[in-house]
Amino acid sequence: MAFPDRRTASVLLTILLFALALAIVYVARMVIVIFAFSILFAYLINPIVRFLQRHSLLFRNLRGPHVLEAYLAIIVMTVMLSHGLVPDFRKNAGRILSAIPALTNKVSSGEIANNLGSNLGWADERADQIRVFLERHRSNIERALGEMEQAAPAAFAGILVIPILAIFFLSDGEKLADQIIHLVATKENHGSLESLAGELHVMLQRYIRAKVILGGLSLLYCSIAMLLLGFPNAIGLGILAGILEFIPVVGWMIAAATIVTAGALTHSHWIWMFTLLVAWRILMDYGIAPRVMGHELEIHPLLAIFTLMVGGAVGGIVGIYLSVPLVATLRVIYRRFALPPVDTILPVSIVRSPDPNSEKSVVA
Repeated sequence: MAFPDRRTASVLLTILLFALALAIVYVARMVIVIFAFSILFAYLINPIVRFLQRHSLLFRNLRGPHVLEAYLAIIVMTVMLSHGLVPDFRKNAGRILSAIPALTNKVSSGEIANNLGSNLGWADERADQIRVFLERHRSNIERALGEMEQAAPAAFAGILVIPILAIFFLSDGEKLADQIIHLVATKENHGSLESLAGELHVMLQRYIRAKVILGGLSLLYCSIAMLLLGFPNAIGLGILAGILEFIPVVGWMIAAATIVTAGALTHSHWIWMFTLLVAWRILMDYGIAPRVMGHELEIHPLLAIFTLMVGGAVGGIVGIYLSVPLVATLRVIYRRFALPPVDTILPVSIVRSPDPNSEKSVVA
């Protein structure tokens, strides 16, 4: 029996190690996702921590106390908003939560089409078309709701764990990054890895800034729309919509269901609000969000839409959220290692020929 030579054995071993790494990543995918969301949450809170640290009279050189102050400030603001802005909503929270299943049942059964038709003055034929469409997709709607119900406990556990892990990244994130660089770097590539870490840091800051911009736009739009339509607690519901904008798909669905249900219970113009929310969602997903993401991360808006669609098809809600920063990370790595350094590119100067109407480029 002939044994493979050293080169063949090295290739086979590399393939085996790569397959083993992929298997480990697949098995531990939920843990990796939780840590990824913890890093993003830390980037979201980091500006508050830096602000408190910069204006602190004590412990200016320590991040731990200011991380605790940032968490306490967020908790206090949340409690103040819940008590000051939405007191009636808290009283009717039980009614709203109990009415959400009935509303989703109307959507899946197509009964909501009749309500929309009667309130908006649609023709019977148009309302019947919408009702038939919803009835045909009733199984898909019910399956999506069932998947959301099954994923709710895991999502709730992740929501509790993510802020806790983010405390460690906020307190010792810089030290952790330096330790990883020293662990994997050599003398030749140490500077390149530090530069790469700096570029990734800036990229994640820009991604979080884009998410904050999108959340602020949703807050303004929903608040103004509800104020114009006479919704009670419009500001509080708008803040809820802005916060839930950070959660893809499920976030705006929960916000829309809560707003529409609150409008229905308070006899507001919830049909018009539902129509405005649908229009805003289309404008946000295919117009505003790709352009904001593309501007902040320096990628084309069409590529952002393609990335979100592929991420949703591959990884669902998690894929939608992590697809854009993943593509931006790959772009940074490609620019760092695949493209030649800027200082190795010879400058090109324009030298004028004797003919004043012509120019030629030469390497200086």
